[in-house]
Amino acid sequence: MEDIDAIAALQDPVRRRLYEYVAAQGREVGRNEAAEAAGVARTLAAHHLDRLTEAGLLESGSRRLTGRSGPGAGRPAKVYTRARAERAVSLPARDYRTAAELLAEAVEQAGLDAGLCAAARRRGETLRDSAAPCGSLEEAMEMLAARGYEPHLEGVEGATGTAARVVRMRNCPFHAVVERFPPLVCGMNLALLEGLLGADGPLRARMDARPGECCVVVEDSKNNID
Repeated sequence: MEDIDAIAALQDPVRRRLYEYVAAQGREVGRNEAAEAAGVARTLAAHHLDRLTEAGLLESGSRRLTGRSGPGAGRPAKVYTRARAERAVSLPARDYRTAAELLAEAVEQAGLDAGLCAAARRRGETLRDSAAPCGSLEEAMEMLAARGYEPHLEGVEGATGTAARVVRMRNCPFHAVVERFPPLVCGMNLALLEGLLGADGPLRARMDARPGECCVVVEDSKNNID
């Protein structure tokens, strides 16, 4: 299916709510849960979820939602997750990805990593403009969500046994280029977020790569869990 057809599938408001809910969970979602979240009947939710799967926006599978196995565990239920494929539409056609990959290749070959990170940090400061550094994880989440990172809070056990909160991000806005130049682009991303958060604030960004998510996490420096 063409990207424009896949994106057009989100025109229906119910379908869009279902897609946004599934995408935001970062895990498999069953039909009952999705229907309840969207405020629609299960049969209608099932119809739209399958349409989203046909459009390539979701991926589906089946598993027992009870967590049990063997006789009496019930039949496997259909579950959905956001598709890994990226969709984009540009009218007229543009190819920014190739340009970004060529620039990244040139920077890497010339050994200009430090210059790229310095430029990214300055860009982050410029995007923050005159605003004060982020003062809380909740404030950082609003800023990150506006830039497409899809942040969520997660508890992490520290050295003292206490749980510290960190902000992880389900989406990397630079994913396509990161696949080819991971150290370069992840370093650039870290520097950009350092500029966005502000050096004089209580929050800090650090590398903590996890499959399928952004390589950077944000934490309160007072709750250092290293």
